Amino acid sequence: MKVLLVYPQFPDTFWSHKHALKFVGKRAVLPPLGLVTVAAMLSPQFQLRLVDTNVQELTNKDLAWADCVFISAMNIQHESSRQIIARCKKSGLRVVAGGPLFTTDQDSFFSIDHFVLNEAELTLPLFLEDLDRGNPRRIYSSDQFADMQQTPVPKWELLNLKYYANMSVQFSRGCPFQCDFCNVTALLGHRVRTKSSQQIIAELDALYRQGWRNDVFFVDDNFIGNKPLLKADLLPALIQWRKNKKGINFYTEASINLADDEELMKFMVEAGFHSVFIGIETPEKISLVECGKLQNENRNLMEDVKKIQRSGLEVQGGFIVGFDHDQQSIFQKQIDFIQQSGIAIAMIGMLQAIPGTRLYERLKAEGRLCGDFSGDNADGTTNIVPVMGIDTLQDGYTRILQTIYSPKMFYQRIKTFLSEYRPSNRCKILKLWHLIALVRSLFQFGILSEGRLHFWKLLRWSLCKRAGIFRNMISLSILGYHYRKTCEHHVSDPYQTKGRKWQHQ
Repeated sequence: MKVLLVYPQFPDTFWSHKHALKFVGKRAVLPPLGLVTVAAMLSPQFQLRLVDTNVQELTNKDLAWADCVFISAMNIQHESSRQIIARCKKSGLRVVAGGPLFTTDQDSFFSIDHFVLNEAELTLPLFLEDLDRGNPRRIYSSDQFADMQQTPVPKWELLNLKYYANMSVQFSRGCPFQCDFCNVTALLGHRVRTKSSQQIIAELDALYRQGWRNDVFFVDDNFIGNKPLLKADLLPALIQWRKNKKGINFYTEASINLADDEELMKFMVEAGFHSVFIGIETPEKISLVECGKLQNENRNLMEDVKKIQRSGLEVQGGFIVGFDHDQQSIFQKQIDFIQQSGIAIAMIGMLQAIPGTRLYERLKAEGRLCGDFSGDNADGTTNIVPVMGIDTLQDGYTRILQTIYSPKMFYQRIKTFLSEYRPSNRCKILKLWHLIALVRSLFQFGILSEGRLHFWKLLRWSLCKRAGIFRNMISLSILGYHYRKTCEHHVSDPYQTKGRKWQHQ
């Protein structure tokens, strides 16, 4: 059987990095890790072809070649998934769907032939057995959690690596915390399950053999969910592995209690990690209590961020406005925290209720749900009725984004971060695309941008004071450009009918 694995497009949002990719000549930030992992679970009797529509077109020839289509997607890929499924069905193909979008929203996709839901290690074998017998069911699901020690090395060879800015691997699933707005524990449980260090090294070796020499993202929702295992096993293995490998560094997601463990931070930096995404959410303690963000309570969040930065890890942050206990003062508090902390890359979203979460169930019972969950934390919308009122929330949210991603404020934030940042011996191999990105940055930010004065001030300060991490300054400037363009498109445009314009400072 010929199986076509298809990954839908990401819209223009914070996570897509669409506007930054052009500086480095790439088409997508990350590959479809789920699909290449599923591909590795299929027996040799299947002929495989993968089309990631973020980097290449899905052609009629691809559809004519296939006997069956496997599609996987997240909620934010909803519209692209609809279009792809419609094309597949028009071509008479059997469609098999899995991933977060289809796990939470099967009713919207009535034309799909088979849903293989939850973790593929458990449900895919059942589907394949029934398919081989000629009587597959429509839905395969499980309330159990997979043994990740059985997960195979992804089929990296199905990807055209040159199109991607980064690669990705997964060490763990599950999170020990239970924030009421997050669906990670609903999908993957509280118990942190991990691969062995040997598995991770095998995956990295396979990537290295394919010629990969750039960053690798550990996609774990909380990489430090099992600290003792990290320090005793995985991180030492990564440190040893990188002694003979050049060009690869890592980044990941973690909880703020990383700041409590200096030994762990030191190990991570030595192992090649250079940045972490952390869910800060809000500096308002009563709102942290409201959403069950226990790991962020009763601590100095600002100092924690600084400690992590000084250890050699850049902190990227997630923030939310629209909690029931948020007052109108929250918007300025968020701005102040982001600016003073030096979190250059700050993802701010209005609170949304994800199906399957405690927040969703509570607001449903209160009659406060309105519309579907979009999965986009940058579109300036919400599917809840906020206590403060939707107009107040949208106005405040817009003000945050217009402020922190104005050139003046953004470049000030980079300077604040670089003043704290103490990097390790991160691999500093220069490649052609680094030089191309530099030239494009100088032209875009130093000549074309209305904020060019602020850019040149930062560049001069960086060369004089922190020349050793000048590349970080350029990288953050490129990412900031993407965030500014995304904010202009998704947040400012809808408000220009009210006479508002993006503020260039």
